[in-house]
Amino acid sequence: MPHFAKPLLTNIITRNLFHSIKKKQCLQYLQTLRTLQYDGFTTVYFGETHIPESLVTGEDFSDGCYVPTPAWCVVHAGGSQGWAPWKYRMFLRDELCIRQEDHLFLEFCDVVRKAYGKCAVVVKEGRRQHGTRPEEGRGTEVQADVRSAVSLTSATCCPEAAKSYGHELLTLPSPYNYLNPLDSAWSSLKWFIINNRKEFCLQSVDGVYSYQYIFFSDLVSKGIERINLSKWRTITNKVRRWENYYLGKFS
Repeated sequence: MPHFAKPLLTNIITRNLFHSIKKKQCLQYLQTLRTLQYDGFTTVYFGETHIPESLVTGEDFSDGCYVPTPAWCVVHAGGSQGWAPWKYRMFLRDELCIRQEDHLFLEFCDVVRKAYGKCAVVVKEGRRQHGTRPEEGRGTEVQADVRSAVSLTSATCCPEAAKSYGHELLTLPSPYNYLNPLDSAWSSLKWFIINNRKEFCLQSVDGVYSYQYIFFSDLVSKGIERINLSKWRTITNKVRRWENYYLGKFS
């Protein structure tokens, strides 16, 4: 019994330490965000989502014969004022593995500067930080990671680039991704695709083969359009309530 108890106890202690550090990171993130908001910064959430081809075509892989399909990466931003007045981008994910769009974040910073003035640009913690475990005694990991660049699939979000346009880049700790309203917007977009893909589809049948054409760009554009200002305010107000809850709980 002691042979099994020791690894279990070690795992519990490490996990508790990891959660404790993440809570402190979340608290610092929220305090920094509130300070910037009180100083007149507009909060804008920048991020991406991946849409597999199977979601668009409706292919059923329940028989277990799964065939890997291409995935598209959609990049956009939004907040309490709705979608940012910036032309969202769509990329084939396989191409992004070879070449990122380095100018993307700079272009975004320029557009929101002209539209909103100074902004607190929030991005989710990069995947490179997922799964890393804190080391005891390293106080630097308690702090929110606001100075290092965050690599998304589509672009690298650099704090120096944001600051050059008068913005501040904030990183949302990974266990608290639901404090990013973009997640709800992406979910609504995907449900729209599932429920409306047949309306954006044409079928052609010849003597031997049948073909299906899906106007994917129009489908995504309409889905984004359906997430209007009213829906954005609903999801950002929900996030705001969670933020207030955690500010009270973790302080």
